Amino acid sequence: MLLQRIITALILVPLVVLAVFQLPSEYFSLLIGLITLLAAWEWANLIGINSLLKRGLFLFALILPMLWLHFWTQFLELAAQVLDWPDIRDYSGALEWLVIPPVLFWILVMILIRNTPEGVLKLEMRTRYKALIGWGILLATWMFLSRLRAFYGSEMTLYFLILVWTADIAAYFAGKKFGKIKLAPEISPGKTVQGMYGALLAGAVWSIAFIGYYSYRDGFVWMRVSDFIMLSVLTVLISIYGDLFFSVVKRQRGVKDTGSILPGHGGILDRVDSLIAAIPFFYAGILLIGLMS
Repeated sequence: MLLQRIITALILVPLVVLAVFQLPSEYFSLLIGLITLLAAWEWANLIGINSLLKRGLFLFALILPMLWLHFWTQFLELAAQVLDWPDIRDYSGALEWLVIPPVLFWILVMILIRNTPEGVLKLEMRTRYKALIGWGILLATWMFLSRLRAFYGSEMTLYFLILVWTADIAAYFAGKKFGKIKLAPEISPGKTVQGMYGALLAGAVWSIAFIGYYSYRDGFVWMRVSDFIMLSVLTVLISIYGDLFFSVVKRQRGVKDTGSILPGHGGILDRVDSLIAAIPFFYAGILLIGLMS
């Protein structure tokens, strides 16, 4: 199993790096969109949507807002010409406000899992509400990862990805070496408090290394160093509880993995669960730091 995980990672990581640096923003967004739809298919199965028609409708319900968000500025331009209302173009930045609901959702998830893990496990929801939650978090993942790449560049996008990957690896090894206190044993017996601290420390170290390398480059000097380090650490924290959130859903469904498309890793959701929770929070933080600078 470990060998399979290593081989799969060695294949996927270079492909991801190439996509981040070589694909134009539109094609990068399209690629992330396709991955999101694969994750949506797994989510539909995870929450008990067995009908192929209903799964197809769930994917269609994601595709429509994706297209609308992707062509948002074109829609505004068309409206400005048709309605003779040039000021409507000023609303192009209104989409940034959409980052608030997913950020609040993941903070609420973190609080609930931290304080009442057994209650979260026993929480029963109708399938339609689970579908709505999945729709919202997956749409936010696609949207803000695409916007991070489009507005903040390849370096910042790769920084974010490595931040979450590094934290995940550090949590695993720190937990193996020092883990004694379980973080949420009812949900994920393998996760420990010491592993979480290892992840947070790794996030801080990676942020300092990134700042040291890029501190004199245009486009990064506007960032407040302490704010960026804090944002990175908090992003790691949110990512850990994002992982636990999907563990809750898998336990409620009675499955170990969300799929089997990635040898040794399970499904798409098994690999991007932390990223799904982290990206809205990280994007919101980058945006806020920029506004405050």
